[in-house]
Amino acid sequence: MLENSPVTEARQRAAALRCLIAPSILTADLGRLAEEIQLAEAAGADRIHLDIMDGQFVPNISFGWLIVEAVRAATSLPLDVHLMIVQPDRYVSDFVRAGANHLTVHQETCSHLDRQLAQIKELGATAGVALNPATSLTTIEDVIDDLDLLLIMSVNPGFGGQSFISHSLDKLRRARALFEAQGSKAELEVDGGINESTIASVVEAGATMCVTGSAVYNRHRSVADSVRALRAALDAPLVGPS
Repeated sequence: MLENSPVTEARQRAAALRCLIAPSILTADLGRLAEEIQLAEAAGADRIHLDIMDGQFVPNISFGWLIVEAVRAATSLPLDVHLMIVQPDRYVSDFVRAGANHLTVHQETCSHLDRQLAQIKELGATAGVALNPATSLTTIEDVIDDLDLLLIMSVNPGFGGQSFISHSLDKLRRARALFEAQGSKAELEVDGGINESTIASVVEAGATMCVTGSAVYNRHRSVADSVRALRAALDAPLVGPS
């Protein structure tokens, strides 16, 4: 294969980026929450991801800022809090106060997205925007300079354990190209169906942070083995022939 092929360029880009792994506690054993989080931290996780669901924007209900407080007390890792809720402006201060370091709202729930991002930053957290699979990247082009993080949903939000939507790879590539064109240093996060089979592809497409739920917290193997397997899957396509 030619050295300047798209596959080789993608691998070189992926190799130059350190992919952050952010286990989601949505599929963790909540009865042993502190222990589950500490296991992920000891295994080398980079952040802890918390999916906040309200039963309105998404069909499921998860937890609120009291759980964020409990997670904050259990770990020194940054907390990546994803608000899948309507009217997020009513609650962002509560989540930052509870310990959120990174706070992400959905474009689809914000009538005044620019104002919402400014509010999050004023509270001292980094500001992110999430896009559902059917939401166009054009909806955030005018706030690119204000983003600390863009979260591409690779499943329809609301439940853990879903299968990866394959056209999300193209969306990640286009988001990476948009960042590079505008000189954005924002994190490019992906959430949904990330496991050993998909993690290398999304990083090659430009993701710099991967949310992993059931790929880390499951009944088949330990948290340490799960994180180790994800790291190995990331390394595998980068060392083979191009």
